[in-house]
Amino acid sequence: MPVAMVNGVSIHYLQAGEGSETIVFSHGYLMSHRMYDHQIATLKDRYNIIAFDHRCHGASEQVRTEFGMYDLVEDAAALIQTLSNEPVHFIGMSTGGFVGMRLALRYPELIKSLTLIDTSADIEDPKKKLSNSVMLEILRWFGVKPLIGKAMSALMGRTFLKDGQRKVLKKYWQDYILSLNKLAIRQFGLAIFSRDSVVDALSQLTGPPPTLVVVGSEDIATPVAKSQQLHTAIKDSRLVIVPNAGHTSPVEEPEVVTQAIDAFLTRQKDS
Repeated sequence: MPVAMVNGVSIHYLQAGEGSETIVFSHGYLMSHRMYDHQIATLKDRYNIIAFDHRCHGASEQVRTEFGMYDLVEDAAALIQTLSNEPVHFIGMSTGGFVGMRLALRYPELIKSLTLIDTSADIEDPKKKLSNSVMLEILRWFGVKPLIGKAMSALMGRTFLKDGQRKVLKKYWQDYILSLNKLAIRQFGLAIFSRDSVVDALSQLTGPPPTLVVVGSEDIATPVAKSQQLHTAIKDSRLVIVPNAGHTSPVEEPEVVTQAIDAFLTRQKDS
């Protein structure tokens, strides 16, 4: 994968495909660009694809010093400005969605459309404040291993986790999460768990980008209600609920998510 130095950070990315329009894929916490393998394989024959690893993830720089939510936004903005001459279709899951929404507010000229997957426009649930603090301290001192069961249950839905035919895929992501740098991932958690709310800002947009909201029916990290809130806040957005999927719906039900994205993007071309 090539590397771009953006916003003072080394970001690894995949670039593939052909087409006059560009899709940028942005993954969630504890994941990587590989979560979009199915979507990339299906769409690359019609679109130019950029899929990147956020700082602290995958092959990107392992940043152990303090940073905030808007540093992630600036990373993505600088990457788009470096790699694309035109606005992009931005597809973000969870943290990727946090970034996408804030890009649309801060850099609307960069965004042609938004697809927001298993994400929220609101602050982190205050009820999770104590458990998140405990988790980040465990990360700091003991790493990911003591948390792997909880992490997998938060990321993947019960249907996926109980499916014996997908053990190999489950093990891939479990091993990847266990390989993450504990201090870098802790800093990333501190950044996203202290994010601001953009619900009101999104609802006040008179001309938001065309937006698709996707959520797994079994998502416990950002439940369906959070996506319904997003759908209400963003004028003329579309909402798709993916059956039998948890927080990582592009991994758990890849065909359904890809079909929803493909149909949404096709409508943008035809309009």
